[in-house]
Parts: sequence; C-alpha cells; structure tokens
Amino acid sequence: MAIKNKKKILITGVAGFIGFSLARSLIKSKNYYVVGIDNLNTYYTKKLKVKRLDLLKNKNFKFYKIDLLEKDKIHNLFKKHKFNTVFNFAAQAGVRYSFKNPKSYTDANIIGFINLIETLKTFKVDKFFFASSSSIYGDSKPFPKKENSEVNPINLYSLSKLSNEQFAQSMSKLINTKMIGLRFFTIYGPWGRPDMMILKYLISAYKSLSFPLFNNGNHFRDFTYIDDAVQICHSLIKIKIKKKFDIFNICSSKPVLITRVLKEINKYSKKPLIKKKARDKADVYKTYGDNKKILNFLKYKVEFTNHNQGVKKTCEWFLKNKKIFN
Repeated sequence: MAIKNKKKILITGVAGFIGFSLARSLIKSKNYYVVGIDNLNTYYTKKLKVKRLDLLKNKNFKFYKIDLLEKDKIHNLFKKHKFNTVFNFAAQAGVRYSFKNPKSYTDANIIGFINLIETLKTFKVDKFFFASSSSIYGDSKPFPKKENSEVNPINLYSLSKLSNEQFAQSMSKLINTKMIGLRFFTIYGPWGRPDMMILKYLISAYKSLSFPLFNNGNHFRDFTYIDDAVQICHSLIKIKIKKKFDIFNICSSKPVLITRVLKEINKYSKKPLIKKKARDKADVYKTYGDNKKILNFLKYKVEFTNHNQGVKKTCEWFLKNKKIFN
C-alpha cells in the first residue's frame, strides 16, 4: 500500500515510553504511516530513548527531532504530512521533579501544548488525543475515580495536565478536530521509564544502589500494563467519535499495594538496599480509576494484564536489556 493511501498519524514524544510503544504497534499494520517527533531531552538517560528509536527503523515510520516550542517547525511538519490523527505524548514527566525545575513543565506541558493546538486550527485533523494523568484527581475520596469526579491537583505536573484538558475543551468549541484526553494510570512494562518505581527498583538492584522507599511502600497504585494502554489507543483511532471533546480513564481499575509489587519483582531479581523515607508531599496515597466509560465506549472487553504477569514480563525484558542502563 502506497504511503498516500495510508492513515497518517503524528505521535509527539515518540521516544518516550507510551509514544514509542504505540508507534511500534501501529507500524506493524499496513494501514498506517507514523511520523514521530521528540526533543530527546535528558530528564532520564538519552541512551534508552535512542534505543527505542532504533526499533522504529521501518518504512512506515519517519522521525524528526523537533521540540513543541519550535512552532514554525511544527507548522511545516503539518503542512508536509497532512495528518489524520495526532497523539500528544510530549511532556515533561515526573511529579517530584516539578518542584526542582518548574520552568520545564510550563515550557513543555503548557506552552508546547498550546502551540500544538494552535497548529490544529490551521490544518484539518480528524482526531487529537492527548495524555493527561490520574494525578489530577489528587488525594481526594471516594474511589474509584470516574471522569466526572472532583479534581484536586497537588503539584505542578498534575496542574499542567489539568490545564491541558481545560484548554483543549475550550478550543474544541472553535475547531472541528475531536479532542480526547486520556488520563493514564501508572503505565508500566517493557521499555518503561527508569524513573518510575518498577524499573527504578530493578536498576537499583542491578547497579547496587539504594532504593528510596517512601512511606514504607504503603501506597496503592492502579498499575496498567503498557500493551493494554496501547490496545485502547489503537482502537480509538478506528472508532467513530461524535463528541468534540471527551475524557477517558485508561486504567486496569485494580489498585495494588506497592509492597506487593516489590515482592513480585524479588522473584526475578536480587533485592536492592532499601532506604526508607518519609512520605513525600508530592505523592498521593492511592490511585484507583473507574474504566467503565472507556470499555463501554469501545464496546468490547479489554482483558487487562494481571500485575503478576505484567511484572514478570517487565523483569524478563529488563534482565535481557539491562546494559542499556550502564
């Protein structure tokens, strides 16, 4: 199938965990041509990001090193490729880091996001999906969190994600592009982020580093395996969307105590030295989302990966690829 007959999809933050995983899935299909952009920042090891891009050397994929702050380059990219669908995963990640470097969050998560939506006003794009976060719910009860639950962001990262939702909703009234926010809950799996708990624990063990365990691991997280999140994103491309703006929780809806997950990791890896720390004010005690809305919308049952199986696959991947983190 010639490129001109394929659906053209833009993925921003394509060297990141979710962006890479979705791109890798899409280019296996003959129906899609994926263009990916990333600024390849050094928030975590650039070596991992470059390695991810190595796997995308495929005739159905094209990469450009572009930052969302480079508005003219974004405009020219849209002009050249005429995208049908856009996924925005470009963002400064990390909750605790937002206290150390707040400007990186306003630049990437707010100004960059605005630049991207401003570009949508000029070009005809059918669907715009953007990554939001479970962190916008904060620590308020009750659980599970539904899309219409009260939001209470407690740090700059979650505040930036809420601002994305609000800006997209307001702009959806002015342009024809369907705008869909995806509130991701603790996505994990192979090729994941080394600053997140599971890989951080494995890396600490591998490199004989101490692992900071906050609040004695007494936190619950709605761990959601990467393949399940990708499957949902893939399905959203195909399905007809009527609303001009909508929000979906992307979660397994099965929160697990962090200490249980660490015990599961210990089956496949040696233990790192645990350094107990007090609860960090940036951390919420529990994330627990209701996924009924997305499942009803897709009209099929997503078989979410059990955390034991997901941890096993993640550990197996790490043990084969740990040299990336040298």
